[in-house]
Amino acid sequence: MPEARRNPTAAQVADEFSRTAKVLVRHFNERLGEHGVSTPRSRLVVEVARSQPVRLTELALAVGIAQGTASTLVDALVRDGLLERQTSPRDRRSVRLRVTEQGAALAQDWTSGYEVAAEELFSPLSEEQMTTLVDILRVLGAEERSPAGD
Repeated sequence: MPEARRNPTAAQVADEFSRTAKVLVRHFNERLGEHGVSTPRSRLVVEVARSQPVRLTELALAVGIAQGTASTLVDALVRDGLLERQTSPRDRRSVRLRVTEQGAALAQDWTSGYEVAAEELFSPLSEEQMTTLVDILRVLGAEERSPAGD
């Protein structure tokens, strides 16, 4: 006789979430590796293409990494000819990032690869399950959460 399904604890949910996130990242890394780039690097190029011109601090915040990590990755992407730095004509201390022509083309390829990988990963879910999952993730990812008891 199958064991009765118990209500999971928050820690069990967190463990499942963590395991699933690792599977997702590994799959995206494999798919994007076919384009010769890691997920963090591709996320930066795609974000710059989407929101350019952008400052490094804004870019780091948008992709959820530390500014120092973003700076190191951006340096490499500039060396690779995918991003470029531009100083503001009004304030020479202010540097904004833009994608190069090559970076824009690769961002488009990487976005397509990401979409294919996402379709593969989430194909077992029904439309209703996908909607429910998005709703749950939006609640968990909300930046403004009221303290308990409010």
